[in-house]
Amino acid sequence: MSKSAKWFLGILLALAIVATAFTFLLVSLFRGSSEQTEFVRSGSGDRVALVELSGVITESADIVRQLKKHRENGSVKAIVLRIESPGGGVVPSQEIYEEVKKTCAAGKPVVASMGSLAASGGYYIAVGCSVLVANPGTLTGSVGVISEFLQLEDALGKLGVGLKTIKSGKLKDAGSPVRKMTQEDEQYFQELMDDVHRQFIAVVEEERNLEHEEVTALADGRVFTGVQALELGLVDTLGTYEDAIGIAAALGGIEGDPTVVRERKRRAWFNTVVDDVTESLTSIRKEWLDRPVLSYRFVGP
Repeated sequence: MSKSAKWFLGILLALAIVATAFTFLLVSLFRGSSEQTEFVRSGSGDRVALVELSGVITESADIVRQLKKHRENGSVKAIVLRIESPGGGVVPSQEIYEEVKKTCAAGKPVVASMGSLAASGGYYIAVGCSVLVANPGTLTGSVGVISEFLQLEDALGKLGVGLKTIKSGKLKDAGSPVRKMTQEDEQYFQELMDDVHRQFIAVVEEERNLEHEEVTALADGRVFTGVQALELGLVDTLGTYEDAIGIAAALGGIEGDPTVVRERKRRAWFNTVVDDVTESLTSIRKEWLDRPVLSYRFVGP
């Protein structure tokens, strides 16, 4: 074989190796995510599932799906719902609460483990659990409703930008950021907030077995420490995440040290980067542009 032929075959082999490597790289970059069960802690006993609720509550689908999956899984004897949230939208908070209630009613205990903050919508969800466990320094409660509206009329006027609205009802554009809110608009939204506030109070009354007057006196948006919440009957006990695991294991009839599992989504690194950027932009949009009109949300530092 001539020297030039050997060079040609060598180049072809090198190109084949590069093409194969490039193909594997593309597959790893764009391969879809997959769900796997991650063993947080291995023990000698049956399983306790860990579901983590963190950040502002803007949607319910993922948490509801996890609760339903663990409820229908016979190898999971109890669930710990770890809450680290200031609350969020009224509807997603209510939907997660209802799923917690369904899970408890099906005979599978759900224990709320409160982190640094489990307030407003986070507390709304927690009261549906079998047992509420707070740390002494947890901030919880904040039984109230909030609605915030951007006011852009003056800023747009300075830019020479105007907006003409054609409507069929006097309250159709109530809350619009491009015009000042009238007294009638404010009364309209206040009535909406008062109604969902009453819903919140009613849930706390029922779940915590408290008198209406007791809850009403606390339902002014204040947060309480775990110690204060225990004294007021808003939580069941003080304890850590590990204590919550132990309580869930006992309620689930687990003998020995429980095996703790949670859902983990495995994603290729490229998908992870893209998804993280997308989630960040979506969070900003939801926080400032698509903010729910009515929120069970603690507004603090």
